[in-house]
Amino acid sequence: MSSNHPHAGPLGLRRALLGSALGLPLAALGLGGAAPARAAGNGRILVVFEMSGGNDGLNTVVPYTDDEYYRLRPHLGIPAAKVRKLDEHFGLNPGMTGFERLYHDGHLAIVHGCGYAQPSFSHFSSMAYWHTAAPNSGEQTGWVGRMADQLRPQPEPGYLVNIAATQSLAVRSVKHVPVVFDDPERFVRVSEPDQGALLDRADPVSGDPNPMRSYLRALAQSAHDISAQVRSACASYRTPVDYGVLALDLNKVAALIAAGLPTRLYYVSFRNNAFDTHVHQADTHGRLLTYVSDAVSAFLRDMERIGRADDVVLMAFSEFGRRVPENANLGTDHGTAGPMFLAGRPVRGGQYSQPVSLSGRDADDNLRYTTDFRRVYASVAEGWLGVPDSSALLRGRFETFPIFG
Repeated sequence: MSSNHPHAGPLGLRRALLGSALGLPLAALGLGGAAPARAAGNGRILVVFEMSGGNDGLNTVVPYTDDEYYRLRPHLGIPAAKVRKLDEHFGLNPGMTGFERLYHDGHLAIVHGCGYAQPSFSHFSSMAYWHTAAPNSGEQTGWVGRMADQLRPQPEPGYLVNIAATQSLAVRSVKHVPVVFDDPERFVRVSEPDQGALLDRADPVSGDPNPMRSYLRALAQSAHDISAQVRSACASYRTPVDYGVLALDLNKVAALIAAGLPTRLYYVSFRNNAFDTHVHQADTHGRLLTYVSDAVSAFLRDMERIGRADDVVLMAFSEFGRRVPENANLGTDHGTAGPMFLAGRPVRGGQYSQPVSLSGRDADDNLRYTTDFRRVYASVAEGWLGVPDSSALLRGRFETFPIFG
């Protein structure tokens, strides 16, 4: 057993809260010095986990009985004997012991064939489509940000948290200002030079005749309070749960949940296009999946330990899959469809939707998607977070899966 500390991993400084916060109404700044409260509403929390770079779904959820898989991947195909078998057709990558355990415990859902029409093979464009839930549209707000707006129309500081060096488009909101940080110890306000003197005075003066000055002081107080709570939560958190080689920021999420922050929506990622495996994929991809599997399963064990397992669901995705045949560099190139994962005690585990057909791939050797990824978003929004109708959120109506009982 090891003691994991939320400060581990790459460090970075992020402008927090103030940059775009001038759109935040004064009523939203009531954080003050109050003790942290449990997430508002039904108390349910969603953690979105991004696997950036284009994860190879075929070597993640392996169709080990499909001869076409081995014909098209003579070197990269994972031998059936090594696959962690889920049923008579599919198994997990050998390194995914944590996911295997979750699946057999009934707490991991795999949704096959997730993608969208007219797919882009650009990391930037395709990720933007997943971030906005609006492929080929030019949408300016993120689906997680819009969900925050719908769940909490009156903004609440700390309701939406993005652990990253820079803010993700996925959390861009009309009403909420996401809390964005990387290294908790360096999570501080950064203001323009001419604002510094004013914003450093975080003690609002009662009866100040200047509404803008009063507003900025209240905003500064709110920013100060939430950043202090984040630093305190991460500095004090200790756990006996071993997150593996890389905690992938999930230990920071655990720290904030344990501290009782009002956050209902967390967004984290495996950064730097890690899953873009064009060259010598086999060992690298296996390690990446082990890191993800270990960190996610550890995070959910941590939720059990602190008594929040019934309140938390994690959803994992990647912006696209990989082309079916291996390439000449023993890697795979940008593709289309891939699996999505939902994990946690509230999840009704199993496999959902129609698996992709390797023999039915298109003329460019790409898989034809079987599931619009927004069906999974809709399932999470309605089935887990209690959004009555996700059609406005997702810019369309999408059939849900019975993933939540």
